[in-house]
Amino acid sequence: MSLAGNRGRAPFEEIVRSHGPTVLRVCRAVLGPADAEDAWSETFLSALKAYPELPAEANLEAWLVAIAHRKAVDVIRARGRRPVTVPDVPERSSRTGRPEDWNGDLWAALGALPDKQRTAVAYHYLGGLPYREVAAITGGSTDAARRAAADGIAALRATYGGI
Repeated sequence: MSLAGNRGRAPFEEIVRSHGPTVLRVCRAVLGPADAEDAWSETFLSALKAYPELPAEANLEAWLVAIAHRKAVDVIRARGRRPVTVPDVPERSSRTGRPEDWNGDLWAALGALPDKQRTAVAYHYLGGLPYREVAAITGGSTDAARRAAADGIAALRATYGGI
């Protein structure tokens, strides 16, 4: 099937033939050989959908490389969401900062806080969000978020000590 544009553009097959090697080189450079071909395919599938609307004066190679970049970023993000296998499960909890790795007493103390305090502590102190954003998420004022976080930390200090 030839997908020549109605404004005298080259058929899409020619675009793939002409610019495919460049796009593949970009994908390999960013992702390595294992994921490059999938990103290359995704690039041209996206390009095929958008090609009919592309302005005639557009720089095809730059356009395709920009799409390839976005597809490579998608692959990199997907890698970060994949489970990581480990040879052996550790016997003791680690100190990575992940709640499931924390000391059980601290986790229990955090879990015992009222919802507003727990979420304010989690979003501000663990998530690093400013109080304004905590308030937007929790549906209160900035002052209320600040107060809830302070009360939560005070309760944790009283219960757990030393934090």
